[in-house]
Amino acid sequence: MPTLRVFSTFCLLGLALSAPAMAQPVQPFTIAALKTAQTAGKSILVDTYAPWCPTCRKQAPTIEAIAKDPAFDKLLILRLDYDNQNTEKQALGIVTQSTLIAFRGSKETGRSVGVTDPERIKSLARSALP
Repeated sequence: MPTLRVFSTFCLLGLALSAPAMAQPVQPFTIAALKTAQTAGKSILVDTYAPWCPTCRKQAPTIEAIAKDPAFDKLLILRLDYDNQNTEKQALGIVTQSTLIAFRGSKETGRSVGVTDPERIKSLARSALP
């Protein structure tokens, strides 16, 4: 019986290690989260979202797909609430919803406004990766 238990443990460990890596889920934006990630040199995508915005709603499936794509497993996605985070918008120079900003550490690598083409959004996100 102990042999079966050891074998089962190794099988489960093998499955866990062979599972594909996934990017982190989309997280709420805070200045503290952004600064912490920037200080750590992380890859970051800021998604400025408003639920009433049709462009934001068109961007959302691509952003969610990026969050699940192993190619973006090092990317931190922070969703800024356009309607309720005015101080944060001002700090980042955001003047309209549907703004996406990519950072590699504290360096901004790209910014787009109103882009809904999945390939262009992915390209922006890739610009933040090492």
